[in-house]
Amino acid sequence: MALLHLHCLLPCSTGVRGSGVGVVLGLPEHADVALLFSHLGTVTTRDSWKTTMVLAYQSLGVVYGDLSISPLYVFKSTFAEDIQHSDTNEEIFGVLSFVFWTLTLIPLIKYVSIVLRAHDNGEGGTFALYSLICRHANVSLLPNRQIADEELSTYKLERNPETVDKTRVKVWLEKHKNLHTALLIMVLIGTCMVIGDGVLTPAISVFSAVSGLEFSLSKDHHEYAVIPITCVILAFLFALQHFGTHRVGFIFAPIVLAWLLCMSALGLYNIIHWNPHVYQALNPYYMFKFLKKTRKYGWMSLGGILLCMTGSEAMFADLGHFSYSAIQLAFTSLVYPALILAYMGQAAYLSKHHDFYSNSQVGFYIAVPVLLYIQC
Repeated sequence: MALLHLHCLLPCSTGVRGSGVGVVLGLPEHADVALLFSHLGTVTTRDSWKTTMVLAYQSLGVVYGDLSISPLYVFKSTFAEDIQHSDTNEEIFGVLSFVFWTLTLIPLIKYVSIVLRAHDNGEGGTFALYSLICRHANVSLLPNRQIADEELSTYKLERNPETVDKTRVKVWLEKHKNLHTALLIMVLIGTCMVIGDGVLTPAISVFSAVSGLEFSLSKDHHEYAVIPITCVILAFLFALQHFGTHRVGFIFAPIVLAWLLCMSALGLYNIIHWNPHVYQALNPYYMFKFLKKTRKYGWMSLGGILLCMTGSEAMFADLGHFSYSAIQLAFTSLVYPALILAYMGQAAYLSKHHDFYSNSQVGFYIAVPVLLYIQC
């Protein structure tokens, strides 16, 4: 498309001087080039935004699938400890405050604002960070030289006094050979953790999603249906991976998009209907009150709260499949607001219901209106 516009705007080759765009528009001759590149810049910007929107849409099905379903089990896992939610709602508001600030500090500020910028020529992940360190400190045990590095040797940069400390760290890393091996081992351990998370988390997430059938199925049917259905879904999900990231993204993106929109609407409904003042829990002071009142059980429940950011590492690990602007756009404009509304909606519902016979009943589906259930 850009070449077509370029051909149309070029002066005709008739030998007549000044027969280009500037003459036609009554502009000086030098205006031809300015107008040409201005028009090409507009076309490029338009195409760039279109590509970013498509990649942001695809990222919903690849990057944010795990993170988007965390509201299914966060409150349930947090209150699995011996924590009783009282009429003052300090426990519920404390958990919501922890969840809000965890999502704000880790995925939003850490990943979107900082970590995603530390890419290695567009690639993300643990080995991308390792490659950056090795290329700048010369401590690599693996070949990692790229084409972009060939031009670096032609420049001689003067040492800036402000970077003396950074140079000392570089020399220290290059001097101690044992640190090279230790750094590589840390990278391999981190990569193994990501792989382990990719194996274990889908089982927990899918099982939590299927467990919602207990509100529609009878008790006898529910006991025998949940595990087989979970296994079938997991086998189906892993079987689709060989089709590639882009196809998987287009397949699951509409599903995740519909889920986020429904979850946002449900959360907004619960906030308005049950407790419009639940926004007060965003005050960090409620975190202190939660830990003060629950004591050691509150500290033990922090593991359940950390589940709210499960899958955040995918934003950086899958950076090479998409782009920084696409992942940033999808998270800040849709995923983050939807998650906050979902958690606030659950907290608003729980703040008005304290008659659960067990803490295992404190889950996502308990806050869904009965009219939305399909009885089987």
